Amino acid sequence: MTKLAIRNNIPTFFDRDSFLTPFDKLFDSMFETNFPEFVNTVGVTPYQGSAYPKVNIYEYDDKVGIVAEIPGLDKKDIEVEVEDGVLTISGKKHGIWEEDGAKVLRRELKGSSFKRSFSLGDKLDGDNINAEFKNGVLSIDVPKIEPEEPQKTFVKIS
Repeated sequence: MTKLAIRNNIPTFFDRDSFLTPFDKLFDSMFETNFPEFVNTVGVTPYQGSAYPKVNIYEYDDKVGIVAEIPGLDKKDIEVEVEDGVLTISGKKHGIWEEDGAKVLRRELKGSSFKRSFSLGDKLDGDNINAEFKNGVLSIDVPKIEPEEPQKTFVKIS
């Protein structure tokens, strides 16, 4: 549903979030339809879920790397968890900054939260993920599962 918003004293019906979410869903669907082998091979559905934080996803021989920019938060404000084959990045910005003795003329900084999930599939090891957060950048490495060598069995012909 489009909301009437006032921006710079001009009424507008454009709402960025209601535009981007359907666009992301359309892009997700197009990507998964045209490149299903990527999702099946790598296991990560790169555009599933909400659009924040934005990520880059890299495939290496032995792992998949996910890099997310999450400025303004500390390590303690971010969670990375895996449940039922789904990797979820979530975080919460707690602070609404108030200055003693000052009247707020404009408030654009506010508390907020986010959650973004990725389906890992069966070719990635969700139990051995490494994550690092430094200078507003979250880096996650998800190891690939080594395929087991098929066992040879010789059958004696009678």
